[in-house]
Amino acid sequence: MEKKTILECFNIFITFFKIGAFTIGGGYAMLPIIEKEIVQNKKWMEHNEILDTFAIIQSIPGIIAVNASVFIGFKRAGVKGAIFAALGVVIPSFTIILLVSHLLFSFKDNTYIQNAFAGVRAGVTALILVTAIKLAKKALKGFLSILIATTSFTLIVFFNVHPVVTILAGAIIGVIGYFLWYRHTYLKQKNM
Repeated sequence: MEKKTILECFNIFITFFKIGAFTIGGGYAMLPIIEKEIVQNKKWMEHNEILDTFAIIQSIPGIIAVNASVFIGFKRAGVKGAIFAALGVVIPSFTIILLVSHLLFSFKDNTYIQNAFAGVRAGVTALILVTAIKLAKKALKGFLSILIATTSFTLIVFFNVHPVVTILAGAIIGVIGYFLWYRHTYLKQKNM
């Protein structure tokens, strides 16, 4: 590897190592931290790009943090960047899980430990809620996107429809809606 690529891969590794090391809860709790680090601090992506990235990584199988790191790492430095990003986000979690599991079994009946985890769960819930609100503000633009989101929410929560089904249906409806809007707009301009 040339020196520039090595430095870029090291930068990617360190960035995702910090994200992995300082995020409690993983998954959705990592999204606001990834967004802040990648969009605001590093300026590797724009807000719309990270929103699209989050949509893609949530619709494919796998761990959200690893999917995000691989996607962003690949965008920055190809396959090498994807590998370094994945290693960066996984190593802290793997190490912490080994330590915590050893300690947890020793102190699992301790009231203080149980209360600490209850507090952590509440904090993670707040992080997930903040992420949902931020994503909604950026993604829900126009009647069709609001209709798709509302319908998907209703189907998932009240009718137990699998999220993948709603994601695929939303994509199909979005494409059809675009072509109908495009056709309507094109014909309107043509008639003028």
